[in-house]
Amino acid sequence: MDKLLIRGGRPLNGEVLISGAKNAALPEMCATLLTDELVMLTNVPRLHDVRTMRKLLDNMGVQTETHGERGGMSFHAADPITPEAPYELVKTMRASVLALGPLLARFGRARVSLPGGCAIGSRPVDQHIKGLQAMGADIVVEHGYMVASLPDGQTRLKGARITTDMVTVTGTENFLMAACLAEGETILENAAQEPEITDLAEMLIKMGAQIEGHGTSRIRIQGVERLHGCTHEVVADRIEAGTFLCAVAATGGEATLQHACAHHLDSVIEKLREAGAEVTAMGGPDCESGPRSHAIHIRSAGAKALKAQSFRTIEYPGFPTDMQAQFMALNCVAGGASRVTETIFENRFMHVNELVRLGAQIHVDGRAAMIDGGAQLSGATVMATDLRASAGLVIAGLVAEGETLVDRIYHLDRGYDQMEEKLRGMGADIERVS
Repeated sequence: MDKLLIRGGRPLNGEVLISGAKNAALPEMCATLLTDELVMLTNVPRLHDVRTMRKLLDNMGVQTETHGERGGMSFHAADPITPEAPYELVKTMRASVLALGPLLARFGRARVSLPGGCAIGSRPVDQHIKGLQAMGADIVVEHGYMVASLPDGQTRLKGARITTDMVTVTGTENFLMAACLAEGETILENAAQEPEITDLAEMLIKMGAQIEGHGTSRIRIQGVERLHGCTHEVVADRIEAGTFLCAVAATGGEATLQHACAHHLDSVIEKLREAGAEVTAMGGPDCESGPRSHAIHIRSAGAKALKAQSFRTIEYPGFPTDMQAQFMALNCVAGGASRVTETIFENRFMHVNELVRLGAQIHVDGRAAMIDGGAQLSGATVMATDLRASAGLVIAGLVAEGETLVDRIYHLDRGYDQMEEKLRGMGADIERVS
């Protein structure tokens, strides 16, 4: 099992290229099921979850190929397609549930395994089922599978008004894809507003979908009978960008994050600026012109010159739960006390005990963590418990004195494209060991 060995204490400087977003690439790969024509995605990150999704699509009969060094992948979901997502693949990646909506919309039937448990908290799929049932689908859960079909005599899903009980990103994506081929109009209320959803909608529009309001809490979709192929560039990964911003802020240094869009990280950048880091957006206020025209520049004198910041995680455009562990690591070494409140997932403080092993001063009370900043971290062996927790431990290791060994980094490989190589290119003393 691979580990990361980090010798801390070095500032980070230079440039880093931010990869395509995992949370955009995965639903967009599923969206290729909506057409029998060729779809080309570029800027697809090289991640374990992407490989798993490709295996899932291959298993259904989709013809997939990789192209070049720029993250190019092509998908051709021509008949025959087997509309099934087996447990053996779904159990390793919860995003596999995103195949349910496209399969049902195009083929009128789907058999998708219920995903397994999640280390950071429950992510119930009941909202997916209820929304698709509102569009006329018959769905039963049997033998661990969601078995969906259309009623006798019905050839397409029906447009509907769907209001979810809570904001759900994957639920919004499933409904968005399914509604594109439904009969009539679908309105999604309480929709998630993440940039990855906006990017998915822009891809679907290129395929011929009629969508309005994406990026807001109310999305309107007018169904069409057929979608066609397209070429689409996956948006840059805002969480990877935020992770590198926190790493530079904590270690000190000056760096430019190419392809990163500051607009997608407003809440994180605001906290970094309040902490004392200099962060500059490059390439304009929005990201409509594509990821390659944007960048973020950061300069920091290091943790000792920064002031810890309290924050509360909340749905986009608020502070993202996927940045909580990374910013907590920064708060541990910045000056002053801070309070971090986690409102999205109930089990997302598992990295706290590992940070404490490095010398952090943290007390957890329910969904709040109180941090006494200014700690002098010292290297130790720590264990990653989930994707973002592993990134937080890497940041702490980059600051700590001596050697830090981060175990179970297969979590990290699910969401970060060659993280250790990028950090090494910025001056970090970091290597992967087996």
